Amino acid sequence: MPPDDACGAERRLHASLLQNPRRAVAAADVAALADADARENWTVLLRFRDRLLAAPSVEAAYLDLVRRGAGPLPPLFLNQLVHLILRNALEGCPDPYVLRAGELFFRPQRVSVHDGAVLLADDEVIEAHEAGRGQSPLVAMLGEAPAAELDVLDDANAWTYWSRSDAFTMALNLGAPRGREGLARVVETWVKHLLHLGAAVEPVARIEDRDWRWFVGLDAEATRVGNALWTGDAVAEDAMARVLALFRLTVADRSRVDPRAAGHPVYLLLAMTPDRIVRVKPQNLVMGLPVTSAAGA
Repeated sequence: MPPDDACGAERRLHASLLQNPRRAVAAADVAALADADARENWTVLLRFRDRLLAAPSVEAAYLDLVRRGAGPLPPLFLNQLVHLILRNALEGCPDPYVLRAGELFFRPQRVSVHDGAVLLADDEVIEAHEAGRGQSPLVAMLGEAPAAELDVLDDANAWTYWSRSDAFTMALNLGAPRGREGLARVVETWVKHLLHLGAAVEPVARIEDRDWRWFVGLDAEATRVGNALWTGDAVAEDAMARVLALFRLTVADRSRVDPRAAGHPVYLLLAMTPDRIVRVKPQNLVMGLPVTSAAGA
């Protein structure tokens, strides 16, 4: 919606697109907007719209953005596409652990350790919670994490997930088997839906394979750690401690695997940043797996 102080040209542009969202917009239409920020915002939005309209599906548009580059597209736009794609891919999924783990693909998570559990809570929800209650000196001294005040998904309250999923108010215990298994199922679904690739993913406690051939970092921090391990560089203890989960991915159709990795599993790493944030980059699974590309989604 145009802001209250929007010029007439912006209001007319907005009204015309409400009537016909696919109509062509000339550069002159955007140049006529009085506010420089508005011109920049409309340019980004229309460029994104045109990339969507050029694709036969939302999935194909996402693959195109990942493979050919998204340019100055805000990460939020990609996250919203991932949210929509997973909503399609997980249609009918009855397991709230899988659905909650799927939120990692499009919502940054704040990590905290409470009573020995590794809890992932929605970062935006935590920020709003902190802003609402204020950070008291006592809380800061005791180190009490806001995530500890959220309900942690478990078998007793799993039935409530369905009514709360849009609010993102349930924490996930990634240290528990069902939390890790849920994330493994999401990875399987993602590569099957986007790459038409059948794969089995299982959590592992450590990489004991001396001849490991391939890995994919599920986030930037995990990629940095994995690259250092791959090249034999020393990895600081605190960096290794930020690795939260490891998975082993095995492709069903070996004919689609890069010969350099044929017959070997792909290891997946998940880590948090020094400020305890997990930002999964699902595009790494699209671009980083050692497989031949399939037909468009």
